[in-house]
Amino acid sequence: MKLRVSLLIGSFGILYLFLIFNLYNLQFNKNSYYEAKAESQELATGILEPLRGNIYFTDKNGNQVLAALDKNFPLIYAVPKEIEDPQKTADQLSNILGISGENLLKGLQNKKSLYYPVLFKATDEQVGNISGLNIKGIYIKNQTARYYPFGSLASNLLGFVSPAQNNNGLDQGQYGIEAYFNKELSGSMGDLNGDKITSSADGSDIHLTVDPNIQDQAEETLKKIVDQWSAVGGDVIVEDPNTGKILTMASYPNFDPNNYSQSQMSNFINPNVQLLYEPGSVFKILTMAAGIDTNKITPDTTYYDTGLDIINGKKIHDWDNKAHGLQTMTDVIVHSLNLGTIFAEKTMGHEIFTDYVKKFGMGDLTGIQLPGEVSGNLQSLRNGRDVNYATASFGQGIAITPIEMITAASAIANGGLLMKPIIRENEQPEVIRRVISEDTAKKVTQMMVKDVVENVLAAIPNYNIAGKSGTAYIPDLKHGGYTSQVIDSFIGFAPAINPKFIVLIRLDAPKGAPLSGTAVVPGFRELTDFILNYYNVAPDNINK
Repeated sequence: MKLRVSLLIGSFGILYLFLIFNLYNLQFNKNSYYEAKAESQELATGILEPLRGNIYFTDKNGNQVLAALDKNFPLIYAVPKEIEDPQKTADQLSNILGISGENLLKGLQNKKSLYYPVLFKATDEQVGNISGLNIKGIYIKNQTARYYPFGSLASNLLGFVSPAQNNNGLDQGQYGIEAYFNKELSGSMGDLNGDKITSSADGSDIHLTVDPNIQDQAEETLKKIVDQWSAVGGDVIVEDPNTGKILTMASYPNFDPNNYSQSQMSNFINPNVQLLYEPGSVFKILTMAAGIDTNKITPDTTYYDTGLDIINGKKIHDWDNKAHGLQTMTDVIVHSLNLGTIFAEKTMGHEIFTDYVKKFGMGDLTGIQLPGEVSGNLQSLRNGRDVNYATASFGQGIAITPIEMITAASAIANGGLLMKPIIRENEQPEVIRRVISEDTAKKVTQMMVKDVVENVLAAIPNYNIAGKSGTAYIPDLKHGGYTSQVIDSFIGFAPAINPKFIVLIRLDAPKGAPLSGTAVVPGFRELTDFILNYYNVAPDNINK
């Protein structure tokens, strides 16, 4: 009896010691292992990661349309410590997923790793095939990633999001809206400290002024003319001149932000705010506005066009190399006469001209809430040479951004006020300053209307359109002077009185260097006609 009791006590004692040993082993020897495993599981399921804020477009009725959001995608991942045969597993995964077996093997052989991502955004077919194999150590979970439901639409404006590369664990907005508002969109990361979890805070939503319907039509029109003329690229901005709200900002070539790694980095920038160009004859409307506003000229002021002006030893011709005889300032706009704008600039003087160029915002940042904005280059107006002022009067020798040009032209469209361009829906309109009087704005508008009427190409039946074309030679930055390539552009607003919108369209280096009337004006007319119908704008018929 005593023997059996002793054996029983001894057995329980051994069992107790075994339990104590296991408890010690779990708490101390394997403590880091289970903490790491728990942390890897929490990270894999995304508990600590905040949802990035959505980005919305805004249509004409104020409806919010999703432009960017976080969406669940299948994630195939491995726990290498559980993989029994790394080589076999790597071969199986490689055959189904189309991933390098060699790279997979390296990841699967790392027995110290508890988490190895195999493939993100796997297809339904891939998920089904992997699930069917039931491989030990291979798991499938949903993980969020940035998704752009409209694909490449407004991609140069929106930018994209790249995976986290730093210790804060948050994805990083790259380019465009995603970069500029990254802090607001990101939210804050949660924290895992032992068994205590601090919840994450989701990011804030961003609502844009961009109308997806106008944006879509603008990109379709732009792509058409870029392809038609084998151009290097092109840009379109549509703005409400009365508020400064950007309704469209498009560039081509663009990219698919859902698969940005497949695109060239040069496609990521937004040329509308980040690249300078010489505007050419569209700039003439600003020269005329300056002269009229200071009472140095009127739309009916005349000069005699001899076809040639020599300034500082440089010969300057009109675009057609012809002499046009007696011309008014309105004729200068209608026939796009370089010598006429030189006359206007000489009449008002260099100081007045330069002052108005700056008052129109040239050489300054517009303050639009987009990353990487650059300011125009007016260096040529600082050295005092007459020829530089002469060429600047018709938009050559100075460089600006498209956003600067449309902001300045909007001051003519809205009655003389320079407005800050707005890209965020809840941002209040802001008047920077009055540039010209209402009377001056009306007179320049009438000159632009006559340009469209007489040149026909931009005309739309039953509407009065104010517009001006421009063809500017591209500088030769390597050898000096200019190349034979051009930038064609057209700027116009409709209806001419109390306009609903203003459009700037540019075409970069179209093949054969056609005039803007041939290359971009048909695109302007197509887009303008669409917007007039989209807004149900009643015909104005002011000249009938």
